[in-house]
Amino acid sequence: MLRLDLGSTGRYCDGVDRRSFLQLGVAGMASVGLPQLLRARAVAAPGTPTRSTSVILLWLDGGPSHLDLYDMKPDAPAEYRGIWKPIRTRVPGFDVTELFPRQAQVTDKFSMVRSLHHDTGDHFAGGHRMLTAKDMGVSGANTPQKFPGIGAVVDREVGPRRPGMPGYVAVPYAASIGLTPGYFGGHQLGTQHNPFATGGDPNAPTFQVQNLNLVQGLTVEKLDDRRSLVRHFDTTRRALAPLAETQAMDRFAREAYEFVGGPAARQAFDIGKEDPRLRDTYGRHSWGQSTLLARRLVEAGSTFVTVHFGGWDHHWDLKAGMENYLPKVDTAVAALFRDLDDRGLLDTTLVVLCGEFSRTPKMNDGGNGGAPMSKGTPGRDHWGNAMFCLMGGGGVKGGQVVGSTDRLGTAPHTRAVTPANIHATIYHVLGIDPKLQLLDPSGRPVSVLDDPEPIGELL
Repeated sequence: MLRLDLGSTGRYCDGVDRRSFLQLGVAGMASVGLPQLLRARAVAAPGTPTRSTSVILLWLDGGPSHLDLYDMKPDAPAEYRGIWKPIRTRVPGFDVTELFPRQAQVTDKFSMVRSLHHDTGDHFAGGHRMLTAKDMGVSGANTPQKFPGIGAVVDREVGPRRPGMPGYVAVPYAASIGLTPGYFGGHQLGTQHNPFATGGDPNAPTFQVQNLNLVQGLTVEKLDDRRSLVRHFDTTRRALAPLAETQAMDRFAREAYEFVGGPAARQAFDIGKEDPRLRDTYGRHSWGQSTLLARRLVEAGSTFVTVHFGGWDHHWDLKAGMENYLPKVDTAVAALFRDLDDRGLLDTTLVVLCGEFSRTPKMNDGGNGGAPMSKGTPGRDHWGNAMFCLMGGGGVKGGQVVGSTDRLGTAPHTRAVTPANIHATIYHVLGIDPKLQLLDPSGRPVSVLDDPEPIGELL
């Protein structure tokens, strides 16, 4: 077992701090039946080629309204169509809110699924379905994660694209409805497949990823000596352990050492190396700079990076909330697609933008139980019967609108899509077989997706 003492950086909600992060990265898999997991993967996906692609998931925690962002209904009654008007974009028929003028210029680079649904208005049930593609009884009354998040599955299947980088990263942290890492976590795959969280605020002048610091007195040279010692004591284990398990544990040990001992991660996380003019285009706010950092990470070799955009639970005063948040989303998303395209990375980087659900098509009275409008402008409540998901890059066609909702935006009208279809599309882009199986805690093979069909119109 490889043990790297990186120093304490505070405990996480699952009780695991970053002092034990790399130790778990080496040994955690063996505790959940690694040889069986490897056999399940081999049976599910024989000879599946892995494409050198990556994913950036922009997670809108709290659930934004489809009617106020990407599925405007200007002909609906006022209480449905909302406050803002749609504007035309580069793609005919692909209108967006007037608060998205920058994205309107790049809709040829991404596509929109307008007919996504999972039919629950529960934050936790919706978050679990969007991030794991599973129901499994999760709700506000039963919040624990029941299945690995998609990023964790990708991390196990693919790992990092380049040595020295973490395969799965969260900027600045992974959280679903206040749970950290919540439904982004590795669950039965082990905490070694939780995302590596940067912490901090990438927009801050003093931003630094503390988790990369070696403990005081430990140099890279000393670390290399310790690694040699570990290799010496591992000789007996290699002779006794099954070959598949040994190889996988060696992979975790190698990735852990390269991550801490090499320069790749330090350089990738150093957002200060970016041209200030480019940083301006992303927006000088936490969301914009977190998105820029995500681009740096996939460019350097991370495979799955999630960025947290929180605070979308607008039951009232929708106007103030959207006029604060939507311009930030607009600058970050538009700059990301332009930047990826300029760098030749758009064909190998899939960008996904979504939340756990949408909001009610009909706005409320803005009173939250009090006098109408007493909490500001009207708001929208929870709604999972009609949602959106933005997808672009990584081989996904741009300029497409998949599906539609009915006249009032209450439910899919054409081409209904589920979270499993979104996941299947992501897996397809990454070269992972959507029919992959994992083992549940009892050792029974379970399909990662109940419906492994990708969205063909996008591929």
